[in-house]
Amino acid sequence: MPLDVIALVLLGAALHATWNAIVKAGSDKTLDAAMIALGAGAFGLAFLPFVPLPHAASWPFVLVSAVLQFAYFQLVGAAYRAGDIGLVYPLMRGAAPLIVAATSGIVLGEHLTAGALAGILVISAGVLTLAFEARHGGRHAMLLALANAAVIASYTFVDGIGARLSGNAASYTLWMALLPPVLLFSWAIHRRGLPAVTTHIRRNWRRGLIGGGGSLASYGLALWAMTKAPVATVAALRETAILFALVISVVVLKEKAGVWRYVAGATIAAGVLVLRLG
Repeated sequence: MPLDVIALVLLGAALHATWNAIVKAGSDKTLDAAMIALGAGAFGLAFLPFVPLPHAASWPFVLVSAVLQFAYFQLVGAAYRAGDIGLVYPLMRGAAPLIVAATSGIVLGEHLTAGALAGILVISAGVLTLAFEARHGGRHAMLLALANAAVIASYTFVDGIGARLSGNAASYTLWMALLPPVLLFSWAIHRRGLPAVTTHIRRNWRRGLIGGGGSLASYGLALWAMTKAPVATVAALRETAILFALVISVVVLKEKAGVWRYVAGATIAAGVLVLRLG
């Protein structure tokens, strides 16, 4: 994989870890996840005039992606309510690239080199290692995280194909960001009522914009990379976000770190090296 692609995917990974930490640190995980989607949608709307329309063939993928993103954000909020970020994040993000790698040959017809496959396996193993030291959350949190891993793998395929068909990855990303917040807030208003939702927006809109901007940029970089490299390798490299999440969890969220985090960090770094050499 070219070095510039690796560098930009790693930048996206850092942004991804940041918005996940914003959700975890918030007082209302479901509405905070919706706020991230709203912030991404706001940035998407602002930049739409500066990009061309995606090719017509990509529009069905935009719509399917919106439904999957709705499911993803719902599961993020539920999983972070049920368990520690140290358990939930590794399971969600570590299992997803394994699913993508195992099925990309069938779905996309992409056949990975031995080196690329080894790198994916090492990165995923490093991410999943972190679950060994999780102190909070049990079976329910694990099931939610694994369910979301399947959703992540699904929208990775949908958006990887959609971005390639669109003719412009940035344009596809911006249009894709518009519908999820509509679905999420419609659901939130139905479940929680309009006063509660509007109060949360008024109090947390700045966090939503910051996190949403990071979310949109992170995913846009990943989709661009998927037009330059195999989807499975980009999906795995993106999960180096866990390294940044580890720093945030210890320094900002004050979660305790054990030896497994250091083992995982070294394993993930080794996986990136294998992926680069492969």
